[in-house]
Parts: sequence; C-alpha cells; structure tokens
Amino acid sequence: MSEADLTIHVCTACRRVRADLPEGYDQPGLALAEALAERLIAKGSAIPVLPVECLAVCKRPCTVAFAADGKWTYLIGDLETETHLDEIVGAAEAYAASANGIVAWKERPPSFRKGVVARVPPLPARQQG
Repeated sequence: MSEADLTIHVCTACRRVRADLPEGYDQPGLALAEALAERLIAKGSAIPVLPVECLAVCKRPCTVAFAADGKWTYLIGDLETETHLDEIVGAAEAYAASANGIVAWKERPPSFRKGVVARVPPLPARQQG
C-alpha cells in the first residue's frame, strides 16, 4: 500500500481548557489539521488530512485517526501541534509502509506509544456479486 491509501482524520471539535481565553477553551485540532496538511505537502507526501467533526475522545485532545482499507485503524490522542507534528508524520509514514496497519511498538514515536486510545480491526472484505 502507498501513502495515498492512508487518510489521517483530525478531530476539530476537541476542546482544551484555556483560562486565558474568553471562551475558556480552544480547539487545537483546527491548527493541527492545517499544520499537518502543510507539513505533509512540504515533504511531498500524498497522505491526505481530513478534518472531522468529532472522534469522541473529548478527554484527550487533540486526537487523530490513521485509517486505510484493509488495515487496522489507530486512534491517537493527547497530541500537540507544537511538539508532535514530526512524530505524527513519522508514525503516519510507518503506518502507510506497513502491510496491515500494525506498527511495532518499538518503531512508534513516543507520542504514538503513549497516546493510542484504540486500535480497531479492518472490516472484512466483502464479496462482490
């Protein structure tokens, strides 16, 4: 599978408590989705970044999901644009290079090791006909 088979979903609804803001929170996924897409384009990567309304991991903002046909899907939380961008890119590249989406624990960047919320099996192949 190539990088183009992977989609990175970024939760844009996650709210992080911020007492310094009038609303009392920010939405870090908005900035993460934009910065991640820019970083991948700058690297010449074909991995698309898809902002999504909610990944239902509200207590662990910011959250991303790596998904591809026939591969396990990973949900990873507690990410920061300022400190984890390169780790997300590295993890995505390792995921894309894997046969089944499973990245060996020792090959994962620290944020991927600590931040995995769930690993979901791929859907079974459907019979045509």
